[in-house]
Amino acid sequence: MGARSHGLFSGRSRHLSRHGKLSTLGLSKLINKFENGDTVVIAPHGNFRNIPHPRYKGRIGTVVGNRGSAYVVEVAASGPEKVTLIVRQEYLGRLSAKQ
Repeated sequence: MGARSHGLFSGRSRHLSRHGKLSTLGLSKLINKFENGDTVVIAPHGNFRNIPHPRYKGRIGTVVGNRGSAYVVEVAASGPEKVTLIVRQEYLGRLSAKQ
């Protein structure tokens, strides 16, 4: 027998974001629209596929564009660097409107 994998998602992705109940998407989450410059928070749901990486859970970012039905979000990384993520709209929450 080979050695067991110790990767990040190995054996623990089943209960990644489930907090004791099944999460469902409401209609308001599916029709949520964001504009460039909106401040958003990344909130992945574990019961759905294609969730953002868990390291970005709860991170605050800025919408800089869109690709299809997903949005391009810039999130602050360590130091002055920024990470560009492509996140589907159901995993984003509005933090504040563009000023």
